[in-house]
Amino acid sequence: MLRIALPKGRLFEESVEFLKSKGIIKESFQEGRKLQVQIGSYEFLLVKPFDVPVYVENGVADLGVVGYDVLLEREADVYELFDLGIGFCRLVVAGKEEKHNYYKSSSCLRVATKYPNITKKFFLEKGIKTKVIYLNGSVELAPLLNLADVIVDLVQTGRTLKENNLIIFEEISPSTARLTCNRASYRNKKEEIFQLINKLG
Repeated sequence: MLRIALPKGRLFEESVEFLKSKGIIKESFQEGRKLQVQIGSYEFLLVKPFDVPVYVENGVADLGVVGYDVLLEREADVYELFDLGIGFCRLVVAGKEEKHNYYKSSSCLRVATKYPNITKKFFLEKGIKTKVIYLNGSVELAPLLNLADVIVDLVQTGRTLKENNLIIFEEISPSTARLTCNRASYRNKKEEIFQLINKLG
């Protein structure tokens, strides 16, 4: 049996429908209070998106569906097997329109984000010093209340930015859902894993 960690929230339904469309599972199931669901020869763990790589890296799950943004941020020691091509979003730098010129010319910025590692690395490569302010949600408030000059966040349609009078200054990376694998599971359950990958292809 393969144990697969699925991200709760935004990516969950899309992941389940994708697995169903590929014939990996025959029935959909809902995100609810139950955190372990067994369907056929698969057991699914429903966990928070940022925890998926932790479960996979530590061998609690053989495989995990995780956004590329989370993979970049977590820097987990896992194999990335397959780009599922679902859950498309973009990691961007955004802020108030009147701050755009300041952003382009500044050598030091205050950045609010829930992606501190990605943020530090991105601006370090640009030679810009940053004070990173970690926020776990509602980062759009930070530039509006002058807590930060800009934000680094994941956007899908850009609607939330628009509603808060923010614009995208720069794109850091596109992000789609990836299938990740525990290193030991890759050796010990190779046949089952490759059977699943063949169905995805």
